[in-house]
Amino acid sequence: MTNCYRLTVSSSIYELAQVRKWFHQVKELPKSIHQQVELVLTEAFSNVIYHAHEHLPEETPVEIECRLFDDHVELRVWDYGQPFDLFGKKEKLEQRHQEIFDVEDIPTGGRGLLIMESIADRLSYDRTPDGRNCLLMVKNLPASP
Repeated sequence: MTNCYRLTVSSSIYELAQVRKWFHQVKELPKSIHQQVELVLTEAFSNVIYHAHEHLPEETPVEIECRLFDDHVELRVWDYGQPFDLFGKKEKLEQRHQEIFDVEDIPTGGRGLLIMESIADRLSYDRTPDGRNCLLMVKNLPASP
């Protein structure tokens, strides 16, 4: 299986409903994996709107892609914001919260990043040659019986 779903929306938090509706067309994923990937998508999209595109016009596009493979799913979210050091931020959050055991006790700033990382089997955020940033989340699928 190699299916690819794509969507482009404007930089408005009001587009989140459309993003989630679009993702519901992805029927091939097991329910628990679908829910996890949807949570990552929601967090990633919200981060683009509130951080990466905070000072950009609402017309600035957010591009989303979901690719399904036999053994994993890949979610990509492209933005036009300033480059961001995902792993540096994650490291700081982990140091700041090393004694907190419940995600609910973590202050809201950075919680989404920790949630995304806990779900993903691989998470990266890289600058692309065309001047955009791409968040890539890879989630392995359970082996088929």
